[in-house]
Amino acid sequence: MVGNAAAGKTIVRPYGDTTGDGMVQVSFTLPVPHDKRAEGAALQLAAKMGMDPALLVHAKPIGDGFTFFVVYGRVRHLVDVSAVQVVERDFPLLSAKEVNALVKRRLRRKLAVVGACIGTDAHTVGIDAILNVKGIAGEKGLEYYRELSVTNLGAQVSVPELVEAARAAKADAVLVSQVVTQRDAHLHNTREMSAAFREALPAGRRPLLIVGGPRFDESMAAELGVDRIFGRGTTPGEVASYLVHELISKREKS
Repeated sequence: MVGNAAAGKTIVRPYGDTTGDGMVQVSFTLPVPHDKRAEGAALQLAAKMGMDPALLVHAKPIGDGFTFFVVYGRVRHLVDVSAVQVVERDFPLLSAKEVNALVKRRLRRKLAVVGACIGTDAHTVGIDAILNVKGIAGEKGLEYYRELSVTNLGAQVSVPELVEAARAAKADAVLVSQVVTQRDAHLHNTREMSAAFREALPAGRRPLLIVGGPRFDESMAAELGVDRIFGRGTTPGEVASYLVHELISKREKS
């Protein structure tokens, strides 16, 4: 790491064996059968990616006509950490007790939440971790919060079904988990969902639209037409804290 106090920069280089050696490890799959030519193709790709020298440390066939590779090598690229832009948490992190108290005192009714995996996505692990009582890593899900009314629609829910369920529940917030990302399915599904809610409900009656999943860029919320994007490692407490903060803020502004 090289610091530049005058310019306000912190420049870093990848670390492998020794500090600042620039060594990285990458893995990828090529649509070729495993042989010497395939290994040469993997090294050629690594070189074009800027790895010099590149060492092939693993190659294994993973099906008819496909090979998985792991390559280790040096890159010369530097990163200015001070120039990295991220979405910071702009709300206080509350306990379940604090969330319940705020909802009861400020909203004076239960906060209604509807969650689902939309489109062809059948991976409910993410939405269940946030909504189900058992939660994740010892932290209870939103069903545990006594002042929250939670409806978990499960997997492969169509956008029209989600809109109708949210309307019936008078949802304050709609939570959608998207794990299937082939051909940017998560982005297409999210845009379809946000457009459907804009068409179905006026702005004043529209629930908060929140999506989450491992491949989302948290800075794309406005572009996708949603209120918030949560990435990997999000906890139920973070989501509950955001919901309370945002809904109370909206009520105070109206």
